[in-house]
Amino acid sequence: MPGSAPHRRSLPLVGPVGGGRSAATCRFRCGYACFHDAPNTSDNPYFGDVFSRMVSRRAALRTGAVGAGAAALGLGALGAPAAAAGAPAKGGKGKGNPRLKFEGLPPSTADDVVVPKGYAHNVVIRWGDPVLPGAPEFDFENQTAEAQEKQFGYNCDYVAFRELSRDRGLLWVNHEYTNENLMFAGYTDGADIDPELIKVSMAAHGGSIVEIVRDRKGGWRPSKGKRRFNRRITATTPMRITGPAAGDALLRTEADPEGTEVLGMLNNCAGGMTPWGTILTCEENFNQYFVGGEGAPEEAKAALKRYGVPVEGDTRKDNRRFDRVDERFDLSKHPNEVNRFGWVVEIDPTDPDYKPRKRTLLGRIKHEGANTRITDDGRVAVYMGDDERFDYIYKFVSKNRYRKGSRRHNDTLLDSGTLYVARLTGNSPAEEFDGSGKLPSDGAFDGVGEWIPLCTEEESYVDGMTVAEVLVHTRIAGDKAGATKMDRPEDFEPNPVTGKVYCALTNNSAREPGQADESNPRGPNKHGHILEITEAGDDAGATEFTWDVPVVCGDPADPDTYFAGYDKSKVAPISAPDNLTFDKHGNLWISTDGQPGELGIHDALHAVPMHGKYKGELKTFATVPVDAECCGPFITEDNKTVFIAPQHPGEEGTVEEPTSTWPDRGAFPRPSVVSIWHKKGKDIGS
Repeated sequence: MPGSAPHRRSLPLVGPVGGGRSAATCRFRCGYACFHDAPNTSDNPYFGDVFSRMVSRRAALRTGAVGAGAAALGLGALGAPAAAAGAPAKGGKGKGNPRLKFEGLPPSTADDVVVPKGYAHNVVIRWGDPVLPGAPEFDFENQTAEAQEKQFGYNCDYVAFRELSRDRGLLWVNHEYTNENLMFAGYTDGADIDPELIKVSMAAHGGSIVEIVRDRKGGWRPSKGKRRFNRRITATTPMRITGPAAGDALLRTEADPEGTEVLGMLNNCAGGMTPWGTILTCEENFNQYFVGGEGAPEEAKAALKRYGVPVEGDTRKDNRRFDRVDERFDLSKHPNEVNRFGWVVEIDPTDPDYKPRKRTLLGRIKHEGANTRITDDGRVAVYMGDDERFDYIYKFVSKNRYRKGSRRHNDTLLDSGTLYVARLTGNSPAEEFDGSGKLPSDGAFDGVGEWIPLCTEEESYVDGMTVAEVLVHTRIAGDKAGATKMDRPEDFEPNPVTGKVYCALTNNSAREPGQADESNPRGPNKHGHILEITEAGDDAGATEFTWDVPVVCGDPADPDTYFAGYDKSKVAPISAPDNLTFDKHGNLWISTDGQPGELGIHDALHAVPMHGKYKGELKTFATVPVDAECCGPFITEDNKTVFIAPQHPGEEGTVEEPTSTWPDRGAFPRPSVVSIWHKKGKDIGS
């Protein structure tokens, strides 16, 4: 095999590390982010205690019902699920008592996917499987970039499904990052590897579009037909830069002096679907792919540090070293290249010729999630999180209205509108929060919030920053606006039944007890929590909202956990909530990333009702193999299938000494997508 090294050294930092993640995850996914100081050094308060102002507004914000205007924009014909489309389901006030009727699983340590009694599952597609015509069969010992560009990529994170007919559809999958320690025998680091294998890694990033069909049993598999929609997006796929920052000096490079074209996308983690059926895929830990920050211009270094880009010391250590095959990843030579990553990318799965768009008006952060709702007057709101300790949550609201069936018009919606950042205020005295997670005297973690405008396509609302500067350096704009520091905001999802919006706050082991507040009530926060947002009047276009924390994760036997007031002796343990989705009944499904490090059990897919008599009754629905993270999840519009994506199985091992052999029981593990269904064709979960 090309690039095999005669000698290998052990991966550093054996065992679980910051935030419960494994050492290999910290190395390959985020470049040891938790081993550096948090990039947010602003003096924004951890908690704005504006108690009297909050109380006077709270009752007004709690009133209102889900707007009929959104319900009128049903999108079933597009094949996008109701939650993604932003249209509340019939009975939008959340009446009734939905309950999850499967038998919850006990914690698992099995090297397999485990599902409840009465359910079945299958592997839909795995790393290296053919995607494009002419793709060779996977050959682990003889990998090439040319082959990988036609094969299913590596770690699979966000999953979306676009229905084409009852038993046929398009599967979109993010390929977040690569585990070279599991991909290539003898791997040490990017400085030693054969350059051809660096190109393989670049080709294994990005995303895949795969046409799949449902079999008679209820599982899904790749179509054997023409597969005209199948596509691979990689780290070198040409893309357009759109919106107000396109063409700005901050985005111009030697290769692209116009600042409107870029090659590829990196570290795409979560995502969402638009009402018009396109995919929004989000670049997250892009900072770790660049070297040479110490040689970047001095005036650029403050912004680089705010985004976690190394600007001192050996910036090439433990790096994939893409710069060895493409010098644009060396910031000493091309300091603006990094500004061209960290965006929400729009892709049309039904148009193989659609050039992906990096939508700059949605801001540049470590994006986690970009999910939509329709406002009462027909505009599009996009909810986004910035996955970093002490960073912020964001919302974009389009200037123009969504037009059902007008693809040309809808292609412009994300390039004009307003970008907001959130400030949250609690309704209990600050002294009641000591980091222990104890409920305040009023019995709930709750309060009010406001969406602070940062800019439109024409005007900046941040002193001293142009529109382009706000969008390229969105974190700095959020600092100046006084946004609330949160505990790693990840996926955002709207509830199709109630219209409420939910954000997964994964964890923050760096939050000290004195930094705890009502919206982030534990310090340190090892297990994470769920934030629930109710927009004023239930209108996604509102600039004010109320919020509460219905789930504080961890071992339910511990006093610092909370499950919406439900009997904790009847709920499952959960840690590190990451990706979210909803079924048509309004039950929240939560996949995790970090349970092994904090709870000693495998990551899993959990489900919990979010309204009614059984609100807070959290159960475990599926568990994933050794060292794997449970990604996805996505529930089909007919509620008959849930897709999950166990990524990085066996991550703590090596090719020579694997810790997992899932799914093929061969010599090495393969990240894969799994479909789960009820054997009798019943709805998933209930």
